Amino acid sequence: MPKKEVKNNNKKDKKENSKNKKSFLKDFKAELKRVVWPTPKQLVNNTVAVITIVLITAAIVFVLDLAFESLNKYGVDKVKESITQLDDQSTDNTTSEDNTVTDESATNEASETNTENVTENNAQ
Repeated sequence: MPKKEVKNNNKKDKKENSKNKKSFLKDFKAELKRVVWPTPKQLVNNTVAVITIVLITAAIVFVLDLAFESLNKYGVDKVKESITQLDDQSTDNTTSEDNTVTDESATNEASETNTENVTENNAQ
């Protein structure tokens, strides 16, 4: 007995599905009839408006892209120049500081030697 009930349920499900499909298609056609379609003149006007706006936007983006690219190149070159200048200055400062330290130590040694000489001369 249960097998027959299952078969009957399957048949009912199939009938409901086919009814649903038929009603969907009918509803779909009815909905398409209610749509207000644009006239050919409206269609052309709207198409021209969309294409014009797209072209204007593309031109603006292109100009901005070129401007930012040139600014970026100029900016990157300026940064590179300033970094190399800073590196050169720091290298110059380091070598001049090394020379200054060497000169100071030589001066200190010379003054110590002179002091020793003066002290020896005074002692004699």
